[in-house]
Amino acid sequence: MEKSPEAFRTISEVADTLDVPTHVLRFWESRFPQVKPVKRGGGRRYYRPEDVRLLRGIRGLLYDDGMTIKGVQKILRERGVRHVIALGAAPEGETTHAPSSAERPVGPPVPAAPVSSPFSDAPAAAYVRSQEAAMAEMPRPVLSPAPAVQDDAPRRPHVPDRAALRALLDKLQALRAVMVDDNA
Repeated sequence: MEKSPEAFRTISEVADTLDVPTHVLRFWESRFPQVKPVKRGGGRRYYRPEDVRLLRGIRGLLYDDGMTIKGVQKILRERGVRHVIALGAAPEGETTHAPSSAERPVGPPVPAAPVSSPFSDAPAAAYVRSQEAAMAEMPRPVLSPAPAVQDDAPRRPHVPDRAALRALLDKLQALRAVMVDDNA
C-alpha cells in the first residue's frame, strides 16, 4: 500500500527518496536548525512533506551545485527556507516517495543535468569539474627523503687542545701589555 503524498515519512524513506544515507540526514539536522522532524517515543523521526522538500533543496545545493555547508546556511539566512524549499520542490510527475522495486529503473543511474548556481552564470558542477581538471594538471612536488643519521653516539662539546689554548692566552697577554703601555 502506497502512502499519501502528505503522509509523514520515516528517516529511511527520506534517505531512499533523496539517495543519501540516514546518517547524512542526521548530520544535516545538526547543521541546519530549519530541519526539524517530529520525534516520537524512542527518538524515531518522522519527516513532514515540507521537511522532505527542504532536505531535497539542501541536497540539490550541496550535491548538484557543489556548495558548502556554510554556503547553504548563508542562503537559508539570506533568502529563507521558502527559497530552498522552492529549489527542492519535486518536478512534475516525480513522486515524493521511494520508488518500489517495480518502479526503479534497471541499469546505471542517469546523471542529472547541471543546475546553475544562483551566484554565477556558469553551472556550478562544470566549474567544480574545471577546478578538478586544473588541479590534476598541476605538477606535484618531489619530496626527498629525510637525511639518515650518521651515528647515534652522544655528541661531546668541542674541546680545543692545550697547545691551541696556550697560544691564544699568549696573544691575549701580549695585547694586554700593549694596552697598558698605551694608557700609561
